[in-house]
Amino acid sequence: MKKKLAFAFIMAVFTTGIVTFAAISVNLGFTAIFMKVWLKSWGISYIVAIPAILIIAPRVQSLVDYLFKNID
Repeated sequence: MKKKLAFAFIMAVFTTGIVTFAAISVNLGFTAIFMKVWLKSWGISYIVAIPAILIIAPRVQSLVDYLFKNID
């Protein structure tokens, strides 16, 4: 369980950081308030991503295992 929690926390940092950076830069541009808006969005996204990863990842893993069960 510790490994899954560590994975969720680390994965969420990178994915939410990259996605929010891309979305904010496209929608807002690199203005004077970019960092403030990006960090706020990143924080909110991170809080949402942790439970989402913990809930969705096992189901996605099961789906992938099912789809590739006869390939290995």
